[in-house]
Amino acid sequence: MPDVPAPRSSRRQTGKTPITRRESMAGRSPRLARRKHETRVRLLEAAFRLVAQNGIDGVTINDITSAADVGFGSFYNHFDSKEGILAALVEWLFEEFASTLDRLSSGLSDPAEVIAVSVRHTLLRACREPVWGQMLIREGLSTRALSRGLGQRLLRDIDRGISEKRFRVADKFLCVLSVVGIVLAGIASELDLTISSKRTARARKVLRSSTERFADRTAVVVLQAFGLDRLDAEKIAKRPLPAAFQAPQAETI
Repeated sequence: MPDVPAPRSSRRQTGKTPITRRESMAGRSPRLARRKHETRVRLLEAAFRLVAQNGIDGVTINDITSAADVGFGSFYNHFDSKEGILAALVEWLFEEFASTLDRLSSGLSDPAEVIAVSVRHTLLRACREPVWGQMLIREGLSTRALSRGLGQRLLRDIDRGISEKRFRVADKFLCVLSVVGIVLAGIASELDLTISSKRTARARKVLRSSTERFADRTAVVVLQAFGLDRLDAEKIAKRPLPAAFQAPQAETI
């Protein structure tokens, strides 16, 4: 039997405004949105760990949902395929990190120092967070990495340095490739050293100091690739990092 609207008089007698279905759902939507976001974060974090450990080809959707403790069917409420979650993961990894670098260097006027801070921060974070560093090594020279966050940001900073006559670059694209290659090679060597050297607290302290010096030296090499002379590059690479220097956590996915 169809529902019959209550007479106007009876509505006035209750003294209450009827709650529609849409209003009821709106009241619950913040909680539902929060739960959906939390599930998405768990899936991305699980994919992040698994891809870094096993490589992209060695990870399945079932692996991801099991590691995230999420039902297999729930995966498709957030991503349409394994490639979909990997694309989202790379977007976070490169574009969000590029935003972090922008915040760190926002108060710097010298394009060369902007580059130096970015290189040093990238190396230091990769050594503090080896899984993040491994993922960066895997994807750093991929088309989607170079054509989005970090790659586009590097091109922007090179253009700024050229326009201010701070850099002398013959070919911007080749310069980007060489700089990214230098940084990734540095991360790879430092991660290998980190894994083989974590034995005592004293060794970790020495390793941390060594990593910081290595990050500075890498920045020097990168600045020389932009046309700076060695003494100028060394001076810039030894400047204190911005006070806001802090590696973002994985929860920012």
